[in-house]
Amino acid sequence: MEQVTRRSFVTMAGMPAALAAQSAQPRPANSKVVLALIGAGGRGTTLATNLAQVENAEFKYVCEVNDQKGAAIIKKLEEIRGLKPQRVVDMRRVFDDKDVDGVVVATPEHWHALSTVWACQAGKDVYVEKCPTISIWEGRKLIEAAAKYKRVVQVGYENRSGPYAATARDYIKSGKLGKIRLVKVYNLLPGGGAFKEEPTGPVPPGVDWDLFQGPAPERPFSQTRLQRSWGKYWDYGGGELSDDASHQLDLARMALGDPPHPKSVYCTGGRYAYNDNRETPDMQVITYDYGDYVMTCECGTNQPYMKKFPNEVRTGTKWPYWPQSSCRIEIYGSERLMFLGRHGCGWQVFETDGKIVDQDKGYFPDKWHQPNFVDCIRSRKSPNADIAITHYSASLVHLGNTSYRVGKRHLEFDGTTERFKDPAANALLKPAYRKQYRIPEEV
Repeated sequence: MEQVTRRSFVTMAGMPAALAAQSAQPRPANSKVVLALIGAGGRGTTLATNLAQVENAEFKYVCEVNDQKGAAIIKKLEEIRGLKPQRVVDMRRVFDDKDVDGVVVATPEHWHALSTVWACQAGKDVYVEKCPTISIWEGRKLIEAAAKYKRVVQVGYENRSGPYAATARDYIKSGKLGKIRLVKVYNLLPGGGAFKEEPTGPVPPGVDWDLFQGPAPERPFSQTRLQRSWGKYWDYGGGELSDDASHQLDLARMALGDPPHPKSVYCTGGRYAYNDNRETPDMQVITYDYGDYVMTCECGTNQPYMKKFPNEVRTGTKWPYWPQSSCRIEIYGSERLMFLGRHGCGWQVFETDGKIVDQDKGYFPDKWHQPNFVDCIRSRKSPNADIAITHYSASLVHLGNTSYRVGKRHLEFDGTTERFKDPAANALLKPAYRKQYRIPEEV
């Protein structure tokens, strides 16, 4: 593990808000932006590649706790910009460097909130992948940190940068669908078979297991936890609902005009496909009560006849076959029905007998979303997926999972205080952090 001096880290973490805000001044449109990647897995590699191609944006660091990752993206970034990023293990090395303007957080989900708070305290802007948090309390702390230190915090809900999402919102706002009564969000995926947990054992060379676990409870080393299967454990994330369905939940909220928290939530489900030992369910059905309408979310991982939108739908003119599109959204108005698709699919509006009366085709939104982050670092404007808005989308994940974890109970929720009426549910609002990796009450 690389050394971070106590003096340098205390100086960084204790930076006064006024000092951090000194860097929150607009700059010329094409001024250089220095970035750092934190988490060099598949999504982190894609994000860094996209951002490095934005004019006058470059990466100084690639931070990764696993030596088996990072080499490929370092090589790619060097090819794009002619500059080889430094390889570091501890993200606090990055936060301590005054040259760095912003960080890209693509770690497992349990690290998203703390790394974002640390970055804000250090005067860095943040692009944090979805889901930005693993609890509702964390989301409120991110909003407070971004405001206090005057930071740009862009969440990886890239549909918010797609023109099709804005036109869907405007269409619904115009009243052409009529009064909205029901919204159905789907995330029904083919699945990858039964979950198999590898046995625990000694930490292999080149892995900083303490840093990987970070805020999560300390566990024995397991390759299952280290690799992509970390999402099957409550310590690290929110299961398939958080990993994939959160995109549709956020897009649905945007199309509906970004409503605040629902009044109540009820989630049922379980491990139905396989009798394995994953902690998170392989099927969930959630009902959110918004007062004037109901939104449901059906999320599962064993529907081989369901398919995500293919590339020719995301980047071309082809429309999907909606009934077997695994990630569709259905918005039922009193007059018409809208089918809405994420990641470039677009939307179509239907009347009786399958008649299409309006539509807007999309394109995969990464080409707008990551450049929007760099633009906002320069302009100091709010990003398209600002944490202050997307916190409410992430909370839909946490509301559903909380209902499931307390025994599949109907839970009333006070959106003003962000607390349940159920004590057991309130106990899940804030994770039980390890001492050295805690988000403080006052960020």
